[in-house]
Amino acid sequence: MFTIELTLKYTALPLSIQKKTSEDAEAAYRSAVEAMRTGSPVLLELTCDQQPGKKVTAMVSELAAVQIFEKSSTATASGRPPGFFSMTAE
Repeated sequence: MFTIELTLKYTALPLSIQKKTSEDAEAAYRSAVEAMRTGSPVLLELTCDQQPGKKVTAMVSELAAVQIFEKSSTATASGRPPGFFSMTAE
């Protein structure tokens, strides 16, 4: 299972969806990156394969980052990849 996470500006919690195949995950990742690059479409809608009724829609202007990773046995007990996220106040 592959996870695509969208990080929104000024929001610590990411939005995420899961895709079953590498090709589907790469396509969702590329569409998010292209939307961030061009600003079009205004809204980005992604669907989840693991939870068929789950849909995520975000305004492209509010996207700060997108990442893709494969859920594997090296992930922590929470199912998240190793690493950390930090924000500082300016």
